[in-house]
Amino acid sequence: MSDIMPNGTHPDSNWTDEDWSIFRTWLKSVLHTNKVTVTFTKKDGTERVMKCTLKPELLPPVPLTESTEPKKEKKVNDSIMAVYDLEAKGWRSFTVNTVKNITFSI
Repeated sequence: MSDIMPNGTHPDSNWTDEDWSIFRTWLKSVLHTNKVTVTFTKKDGTERVMKCTLKPELLPPVPLTESTEPKKEKKVNDSIMAVYDLEAKGWRSFTVNTVKNITFSI
């Protein structure tokens, strides 16, 4: 198991916006290649441990839509990470700067 993050550090309340941006990019790349256990603080203050991924072969198929209406553009929020929860078998999200720990096997 690995809980190594960029530069061997752990998320910290003293991180700058640039530190969080680097961490988010790194985390997204890890999620695209692994099953990851992420521990974070939920909005209600409780801690949550989630096994998740963005690895394409582990994601559900994208449903075909019959609508001819153009899709609405979603507003991008870089502080939120959308992931596929492997236990709940559904899409979930968390705020990146609430992450306390990450583990994954390499």
